[in-house]
Amino acid sequence: MKLSEKDPADNKESDLVKKKLGWSCSLIVASLVGALGSSFLYGYNLSVVNAPTPYIKAFYNETWERRHGHPIDADTLTLLWSVTVSIFAIGGLVGTLLMKLIGKFLGRKYTLLVNNGFAISAALLMACSLPAGALEMLIVGRFIMGVDGGIALSALPMYLSEISPKEIRGSLGQVTAIFICIGVFTGQLLGLPELLGKESSWPYLFGVIAIPALVQLVSLPFLPESPRYLLFEKHDQAGAEKAFRTFLGKEDVSRELEEVLTEGRVQRHIQLVSVLQLLRTPSARWQLITVVVTMGCYQLCGLNAIWFYTNSIFGKAGIPPEKIPYITLSTGGIETAAAIVSGLVIERLGRRPLLIGGFGLMTLFFGILTVTLTLQDHAPWVPYLSIVCILAIIASFCSGPGGIPFILTGEFFQQSQRPAAFIVAGTVNWLSNFMVGLLFPFIQKSLDTYCFLVFAAICFAGAVYLYFVLPETKNRTYAEISQAFAKRNKAHPSEEKMDSAVTDDKTNGRPETDSSSTLDNYVKNRIV
Repeated sequence: MKLSEKDPADNKESDLVKKKLGWSCSLIVASLVGALGSSFLYGYNLSVVNAPTPYIKAFYNETWERRHGHPIDADTLTLLWSVTVSIFAIGGLVGTLLMKLIGKFLGRKYTLLVNNGFAISAALLMACSLPAGALEMLIVGRFIMGVDGGIALSALPMYLSEISPKEIRGSLGQVTAIFICIGVFTGQLLGLPELLGKESSWPYLFGVIAIPALVQLVSLPFLPESPRYLLFEKHDQAGAEKAFRTFLGKEDVSRELEEVLTEGRVQRHIQLVSVLQLLRTPSARWQLITVVVTMGCYQLCGLNAIWFYTNSIFGKAGIPPEKIPYITLSTGGIETAAAIVSGLVIERLGRRPLLIGGFGLMTLFFGILTVTLTLQDHAPWVPYLSIVCILAIIASFCSGPGGIPFILTGEFFQQSQRPAAFIVAGTVNWLSNFMVGLLFPFIQKSLDTYCFLVFAAICFAGAVYLYFVLPETKNRTYAEISQAFAKRNKAHPSEEKMDSAVTDDKTNGRPETDSSSTLDNYVKNRIV
């Protein structure tokens, strides 16, 4: 009896050891370096335009007056500033559409490396715009930085999803969101008047972008490519096995290889699908709808409106102008802390409660914020309650909705569908980002304090949809997640169809491709 009682404890201890082994040094370095040169720069560029706004507008006015002999009119200046802010999203859309073409030939790792060229060239353009007296350099630089962000937000989540074991896939995926938040915070911090937020030094705020890109450029080459990419798309079995050993920090990677090879065997005849093919795939229908809803809510929930226009929001809340930069800084600190906490608990709580709970809390606090902004003149403490609501909205967003949409896009789809899925997700992401950046000033002007009710309605609709549709993906394989959607799709996952096709091939004596034979032989030798 004692022996039989000891076995379960030993098994639990063994499972804990396996879980700890999942966090290898290479895996941590890959996630940190990958995120520093990718999602960090995306977050940084969301907030960096906020602090130097008056100086950039003054630069536009000076440049216009020098060229045309008269000051720029208010409407033209507003249009130029809106273009400067929103063209970042247009560049992001272009980058997303480029991702599949670049990623097909370069893979995940080298796509991230080549992408640094966009970041460095954009940094040089924007930093030199003031000395050159060319406002177009700043706008073009913002566009190129958007291209960098579009590629990064597709390549990085895909890379992290494919190099991590399923037990920590959610936590590792949250690194993308954590570094977005750190980037936002860094942009706010460097934008303080005591640092680079001065009239003479604001171009350096954009020049700083080159530093994280250079760090990634010299560090990432020493880390392996995604093992799934090597195995499925390059048919490099030895390279994939070596990459698994490096990322998992152990010699015995048979359990992880079994999962990947099983997926590889049933997908042996499947080529990378196009966006159109993915849209026509019945077994991926509800996965696509869910990704579109989560990505749409991610941008349209109102967070980017707060990031782009925090100064004006706090000004309307009655905060003195000299205090605004420091209160804005607190928003970056809160969202970073919330994202880190989310990364620590996501594998315990799961994706569903964090995502639904986050959107639900945002609905509540947007409603309260509307009330406090409407009544801000009735008592001196009401504006400070508005700040509390804004901080609560940011914390609610970063606890789940801020990072999980990227994780779900990587988890919902098979290897052959994943690049196309990220193009769809990225397109929704950047178009929504553009809409918010361009339209929010006009929505705020027309609806005044009731503008945030629009975002409350979007958050509520997203929470209701996810409550009824989203399955829990925590600690599930890609095949199990596809199966969870099968009933709603009313179509079996394509793996099952391919599995039957493989069986037919064998019974009919049809030859198989070399890569497939390699996979089969490996399964026989190592797993069976």
